[in-house]
Amino acid sequence: MKRIFAALLASAMFATAFTACSGGSSTASSAAPAAPAESAPAASTAPAESAPAASGETYKIYMISMDQMDQHWVNMDKGCQKAVAELGNVDYKWSAPDVKDDAKQIECINNAVADGAQAILLAANGPDADVAALKEAEAAGVKIVYVDSPANHPAVKTFATDNVAAGKTAGEEMLKALNEKGITEGKIGIINTNAATTSTVDRENGFRSAFEGTNFEIAETQYSEGDAAKSKDIATNYIAQGCVGIFGTNEGCTVGTGNAIKEDGGDVIGVGFDKSDMIQSLIKDGSLLCTMAQNPDVMGYEGIKAAVAALDGTDPGDGSTVDTGVTVLNAAALA
Repeated sequence: MKRIFAALLASAMFATAFTACSGGSSTASSAAPAAPAESAPAASTAPAESAPAASGETYKIYMISMDQMDQHWVNMDKGCQKAVAELGNVDYKWSAPDVKDDAKQIECINNAVADGAQAILLAANGPDADVAALKEAEAAGVKIVYVDSPANHPAVKTFATDNVAAGKTAGEEMLKALNEKGITEGKIGIINTNAATTSTVDRENGFRSAFEGTNFEIAETQYSEGDAAKSKDIATNYIAQGCVGIFGTNEGCTVGTGNAIKEDGGDVIGVGFDKSDMIQSLIKDGSLLCTMAQNPDVMGYEGIKAAVAALDGTDPGDGSTVDTGVTVLNAAALA
């Protein structure tokens, strides 16, 4: 009886913990619906015609993103689902905190391990916070693949943008536009998610490097956790300070920047990161100059393939980083 009671108690505790970290499951899907912050990220079922691998073994793989807020993660999920549909031997789940939060992402990792995950694709919210949980996952035999943003722990492979180079490109695009308007000095604002996320910190560093040796002043960075409403408030304040340019380091920061510039109706140059319907609309109406469009679908697609290769032994991985590329998306490109 004691053993039965203990088992029931453990089961109840796991169910309670899992509700803190939303997730959806699939064995593949042709499309992923958007995941609003108040609901679980969705993923649907594999096409019946997808044949399992010759070995007959099915692998359970989780993709854990930083949050559910951005279209960036929805597109990454689509890439994962495409690979899952092609492989036919993957039980795939997308899990994420509702907002960027280290403790909640750690819960997602722990829940995935408890659910029997054999591999985890992780977009780390910060370089260090997840490390202890990742060590425990690795000790349980789980393969780790990084997508978008790595942690300070070895992995099979990392699939991400070269964020320093892409950030520098964003700065160069802004500098070129300012010079074309005859503006050779002034204050530049930066809206970042936080001071810990490796990918966005690298973008900021690259962006700053583009203004070295110029007469422009980079204002103190402000942080919004990638929330579009908070980013808009910060951008509005930058505009009030007389900033001639504002850089948003991710989707939410970029949307907030564009909306503030649009509302102000002035000539501030806005440059951002990521591609979403809203960002493209803000570029088309002139509120934003351009955005650095990443390829999250490629990150997800290649991440699943690398995880399966590590699990079936065909390619254990060498810990290398694969640059998944970036494109400057401006009004001309969207015309």
